[in-house]
Amino acid sequence: MRDSADQPAPLAGFIGVTLFALYIVLARLKSGEDWVPILDGANLLIHEAGHPIVGILSGRLMVYGGTLFQLLFPALVCIHFRRRGETVGFAFGLVWLGESLLNVARYMADSRAHILPLVGGGEHDWSEIFSRWGVLDADTRIAGFTAFLGWSLILAALVWLFKNWLDATWPR
Repeated sequence: MRDSADQPAPLAGFIGVTLFALYIVLARLKSGEDWVPILDGANLLIHEAGHPIVGILSGRLMVYGGTLFQLLFPALVCIHFRRRGETVGFAFGLVWLGESLLNVARYMADSRAHILPLVGGGEHDWSEIFSRWGVLDADTRIAGFTAFLGWSLILAALVWLFKNWLDATWPR
């Protein structure tokens, strides 16, 4: 049931978020590299900005800054729209967060292979992180679980938004 503070999801909003999720699926399939043009470019900019910002606080934690910011930014979008009761914005943020998790999973899975191009040819964040944690040999399993979380979040956002739209359209 829809929270009474939530704005009812209009059909156009449900369709828009669904098309956004469909674009993510199709772009990932078409690219052959699980890359979503425009969105992953923005995610990369946010990711790269996170390193020096966290690096101001701690050089040791700087390696975490990219992924932290890449996930934090869409999470803050979700929090903002959820607080305002804006169902479509919240669902959009969840889909974006799910796709960011998919992007992070792709990077995690490359920890040992080092096939992905890195900005500036620098260090591979997840090789460093997994090495610190002593789990480098589990990179693809951890990446698989992260991807599962990402897809689950995208699906949950669509199901939740659809249910919200149904509740608003056909109240019980």
